[in-house]
Amino acid sequence: MTNIKTAVLLVNVGTPDAPTVKAVRQYLSEFLNDKRVIDLPFMIRKLLVNLIIVPFRAPKSARLYQRLWTTEGSPLLYISERVQAALQQKLDSRADVFLSMRYGNPSIDKALASIQQTGYERLIVLPLFPQYASSTSETAIQAVLARMQNWKQKPEVQLIKQFYDRPAFLDALTVQIHAAQPEKYDHVVFSFHGLPNRHLDKNHPAHSFLTCTCKDSMPEHGEFCYKATCFQTARQLVTRLGLTPRQYSVSFQSRLSKDWMTPFTDQTLVKLSKQGVKKILVVAPSFVMDCLETTIEIGEEYRELFIANGGEELRLVEGLNDSSQWISALEKIVEEYV
Repeated sequence: MTNIKTAVLLVNVGTPDAPTVKAVRQYLSEFLNDKRVIDLPFMIRKLLVNLIIVPFRAPKSARLYQRLWTTEGSPLLYISERVQAALQQKLDSRADVFLSMRYGNPSIDKALASIQQTGYERLIVLPLFPQYASSTSETAIQAVLARMQNWKQKPEVQLIKQFYDRPAFLDALTVQIHAAQPEKYDHVVFSFHGLPNRHLDKNHPAHSFLTCTCKDSMPEHGEFCYKATCFQTARQLVTRLGLTPRQYSVSFQSRLSKDWMTPFTDQTLVKLSKQGVKKILVVAPSFVMDCLETTIEIGEEYRELFIANGGEELRLVEGLNDSSQWISALEKIVEEYV
């Protein structure tokens, strides 16, 4: 550790400790019992999650994690650790970088214990989610603040709630997309993680999500309208890539019911294949690291779906992961607070 008094806490969503049913069940239980993830009344949420969702979903999810797992373990974990180490090297003595997961290990408790013991004067909390959502960024932030509530000496806390519009983030992602040679594909799909419609309704300041497109100017929809920030991310990338409206689509994946954000990515891919689109490049701008939702859901399941419906090739743009351009972008995002 250095003697500097600024700490940076990176918070990612989390991963099971192992690709086993037991470990996945434990992870899903912690994850899905979060009231910001499943925002139902306490007793209904407990019964639904613990008696229905987790018991039925854990075995299936464990099989998916077994396909994702590598000799190094969970990609989300070891890539996060590489990002932590690389950012630490970039920041050098300006700050100390810590890593935690909202669910699972390394835990927020463990990271904060180290931070408290060292006695930092400033703490910068950076959830690794480009677009703010209550079920991602906010639950991570509130978990950190809740655990610090009884500290006798608290550091000054700086919160970076989202970074979807930071040029450093957008430029890094543009480099990653260019490396996949989008000009060789018929169409580009920007696939964002979906949310239940009721989550959007709660965060929308002026309108119901049903009465507006959330594609226009940000002030009208609010700084933390998830759907608006997704479209703004896509717009910025489209401008950087020089795509025309006919060359790209925006859609949302990982839905659990029909009452989630639309258009759905899987249905979009089928529709495009029926229209004669043969080669598709998929970008996942709401994920900064490859994980189950990118590698397996898009890279394998959606690819099979697209080809089964007449497509010829679907390629997933690799996540920012621990690329040099992403580490430099993180440095720029953090350094204004340092």
